[in-house]
Amino acid sequence: MSRRKPTSRFIYFTLALLLFLSFFTSIKASESSPPENDEDDSDGIEELLALDEEVQQEEQEGESSLRFSEAELLTKAQRIVLELNGDNTKRVIDGNEFVLVLGYAPWCPRSAELMPQFAEAATSLKELGSPLLMAKLDADRYPKAASLLQIKGFPTLLLFVNGTSQVYSGGFSAEEIVIWARKKIGVPVIRISSVQEAEEFLRKHHAFVIGFFEKNEGPEYEEFVKAATADNEMQFIEVSNIEVAKVLFPKIESTNNFVGIVKNEPERYTAYEGTFEKEKLLQFLDYNKFPLVIKLTEINSARVYSSPIKLQVIVFAKEDDFNKFLEPLQDIARKFKSKIMFIYIDITDENLAKPFLTLFGLEESTNTLVTAFDNRMSSKFLLESENTPRNIEEFCSGLVDGTVAPYFKSQPIPDNKDAIIQTIVGKTFDELILSSPKNVLLEVLTPWCINCEATSKQVEKLAKHFKGTDLVFARFDASVNEHPKLQVDDFPTLLFYRVGDKESPIKLSTKSSLKDLAGSINKQLKSRDKVVKDEL
Repeated sequence: MSRRKPTSRFIYFTLALLLFLSFFTSIKASESSPPENDEDDSDGIEELLALDEEVQQEEQEGESSLRFSEAELLTKAQRIVLELNGDNTKRVIDGNEFVLVLGYAPWCPRSAELMPQFAEAATSLKELGSPLLMAKLDADRYPKAASLLQIKGFPTLLLFVNGTSQVYSGGFSAEEIVIWARKKIGVPVIRISSVQEAEEFLRKHHAFVIGFFEKNEGPEYEEFVKAATADNEMQFIEVSNIEVAKVLFPKIESTNNFVGIVKNEPERYTAYEGTFEKEKLLQFLDYNKFPLVIKLTEINSARVYSSPIKLQVIVFAKEDDFNKFLEPLQDIARKFKSKIMFIYIDITDENLAKPFLTLFGLEESTNTLVTAFDNRMSSKFLLESENTPRNIEEFCSGLVDGTVAPYFKSQPIPDNKDAIIQTIVGKTFDELILSSPKNVLLEVLTPWCINCEATSKQVEKLAKHFKGTDLVFARFDASVNEHPKLQVDDFPTLLFYRVGDKESPIKLSTKSSLKDLAGSINKQLKSRDKVVKDEL
């Protein structure tokens, strides 16, 4: 963040304060000193103000120059990317061995986010002497060309090899685009031979996989290359000199064949300890390629969701709050490495945070929240105690042990006194439905349901008609309440819970007429003495 420049108001205030102090000084010295010339003081102030304006103008010009140079750099990078249109698309694809195409739309936010990364990748690939041609197509403006390339959404990345396309499957940063593209055109592993090359590589790459092999041959080396070819996200490098290897991975201790991951974070070095087999190397990579705590973004979301670590702790917080929280969270993450994936989402980012928070009924929250998801069984969890490191660690231990109860959202407990239809929430479902000594007809609805209003009117008439019996009418808003024993996907739904068999409710048709529904209810009430005559 740039430091705010001093304003003219601040300067005037400072000068006024100096004049005020000098005024008292002049009073003390008035008996022995003649009065100063006011014109000289005025001239001095004007000189100071003029000097300040010059400095301020220079700073503004410097910032403007910096912004211009950045924009110029981006424009230059974008010029490297060939602009496709309705006339040249087929010719470019057919006339080049390797073409990576970005299909975009000017109005698409994700396209706008990806465009500078794509341009930067194009610049890097050109500097590396890559034969890959980078091209972009405004698919909104040229729909026929987009249809020819089978671009159906935005943004879309496609690699064409001798005219045949394959879908892009890498990351979306400039570095990740470069890594994926080089691998697909035949450079799965980069060889580094000197200390100077190693130092230069470290300056440009944040994360990579290093393989040390005295001789770049043999079954173990071949498995390493196979893993490098199969992986789409990490840069693989090979080294045969131990001194060069130590520049890249200082913790290397053996001169035997070695593989490790280097990341730009506190957990910087991770050594592989298994056998040299392609699938096992890839598994090691999947479990160790992410930082201890990863920030979820639109760009990396697909990679995060595809992680094999299905138990995920997600922290929602404002950025400043999270930065204070990060170090202890990394210490906790280190203890649960390969068991739990730790993710941070900026709670002010509605596109990313709100869909998750809605699942907890906490979409309006602005405070730090610690949640978890077990994607193996579609369960969610919420840390309801204070967010201290100790509580978070205990929460994580419980997740791993399976001792933390899943979280089900619920509205506050309502006052049902004198209500003809009882309002049921997640917290009262057990007591008022499953444990009730009476038969219960439950209406399950949501605010967005089109047919729910008509069904609700029928239920209200039925509730008045069956008033005075042992039948309780109840309503459950499934948009803001949940219960593990209520799994409903179709709205509205009517469920009849019979005394003695509450675990197996009977589903009644919501398409039936009022008379037919009353008949179905009477049939379920069993006891003839309690059957209400159908007089609707």
